[in-house]
Amino acid sequence: MSDSSPAFPPIDRGSVFRRLAVERASTSARIAALSRDFDAIVEANALVAVDDEHDPEGSSTAFERAHVASLLAQASDHLAELDRALERLERGAYGRCERCGEPIPAERLEVRPAATTCVPCAAGRLR
Repeated sequence: MSDSSPAFPPIDRGSVFRRLAVERASTSARIAALSRDFDAIVEANALVAVDDEHDPEGSSTAFERAHVASLLAQASDHLAELDRALERLERGAYGRCERCGEPIPAERLEVRPAATTCVPCAAGRLR
């Protein structure tokens, strides 16, 4: 009896773990820096009575605060993705598309180590 599904390429778990851990540490450092930036913006605005609607500097301050908040949210989301990738690695499911079950190409995992889908599924073209 032959299995018709393609063989999953061997994954060097240690190498993948190290790569995810390095990216996780980098992302955590980015979150810390962005949090400090956000707190500094809020603190600086608290010292000045800023009326965003009438103060010419108010709109740029509001934009800066919103921009840093957006970057912080993106970094937090990426950290959660990395944590889920580490969980998949631990379970032995890392490198397998969560939609179709096919292997995720090594090239995609190289670029996006927390990827959960193969390229066709990510593009909306289910196999």
